[in-house]
Amino acid sequence: MYLDELRTLLARHVRPDWTTAIDGVLISKVDRPDPPEPSMSGTVLAVIAQGAKHLALGDRVYEYGAGQYLVASVDLPVTGQFIQAAPDRPALGFGLVLEPSVVAELLLQAGPGDTPRAGAGAPSGIAVSDAPPAMLDAVVRLLRLLDEPRDRAVLAPLIKREILWRLITGEQGAAVRQLGLADSGLSHVSRAVRWIREHYAEPFRVEDVARLSGMSVSAFYRNFQAVTAMSPIQFQKQIRLQEARLLLATHPGDVTGVGHRVGYDNPSQFSREYRRQFGEPPSRDAARLRNTARTAAGALT
Repeated sequence: MYLDELRTLLARHVRPDWTTAIDGVLISKVDRPDPPEPSMSGTVLAVIAQGAKHLALGDRVYEYGAGQYLVASVDLPVTGQFIQAAPDRPALGFGLVLEPSVVAELLLQAGPGDTPRAGAGAPSGIAVSDAPPAMLDAVVRLLRLLDEPRDRAVLAPLIKREILWRLITGEQGAAVRQLGLADSGLSHVSRAVRWIREHYAEPFRVEDVARLSGMSVSAFYRNFQAVTAMSPIQFQKQIRLQEARLLLATHPGDVTGVGHRVGYDNPSQFSREYRRQFGEPPSRDAARLRNTARTAAGALT
C-alpha cells in the first residue's frame, strides 16, 4: 500500500539533480541499468520504491530492492549500480541525509530501555534491511509535504525525526545510534576516515592515525575493518583513485601530473591501479568520461 503511493510521489517530484524542496531529502530516478559507478556514500538512509541496486564496499556487496532500505553511517568509497531499471519502469528511490547532531538529540530524549542494547565493537558502516511499514508510512507523509508548501517548514523536521527514530530503534539501529555518540567505536573510525580523506595524498603511519582516533593500533585495525571492509591503506587507495578520476575529467592530458597530485610517485603504479579499479587505463577512461559529458550536455541543449 505504502509503496504504490511512494512510487507516485517520487515520480512526480524528481528533479534532474535529485534534490527536493525539503532540505536533506533526495529523490532518484534511473530509467536504464547503469555501469558500476564509484562515489562516496555519504551518511544517508536510502529507500528503494521500484527497481534494485547493487552497492559494493571493499569485498562486501549489498543488494536492495523495492521495500528495502540501506543505511550508510559513515561516508565511504563505494561502487553503485542500478540493476533493475527501464524507461517504462524506472528505478525510484528516496534518500535522507543523516545528521549526527539530530541522532544525538534523540538519544538524549529517549528514556531508559527505549533503545536496544548496543552490541560489542563497531558495526558495519553500511547495512540493508526490509523497511517496516511505520518507516514507509513516515517517508510517504514526508514526501506529501512537497505538495503542501504551507505545512512544510513546520512538519518536515518533525517527520524527519520520526524516520530517524524508526531507524534508531530498528534492525540497523546500532550503526545509527553510534553515529550520534561521540565516544562510540563508529565515531572513532569516522574520525580516522575524515582524516584520511583530508590527507589522502600524504603517506601516513597507521599507528599515528590510530592515536588521532583515540584507539590502540589493534582496536583501530579491528574497528576500521569492521566499518569500512578495508584496511586503512586500501581505503586511502580508493580515495586517491576516485579523486584522480574526477581530476582527469578536466585534465585528461595530464595523467602523470594527476597521479602525482593524488599521491602516486610512480606513474606505472598509478596506471596499473587505476586500470584495476576502473577497467581502463587513465587516459582512455578520461576520454570516455569527456565524451559522455559532451553527449549529456548535447542532450540538454
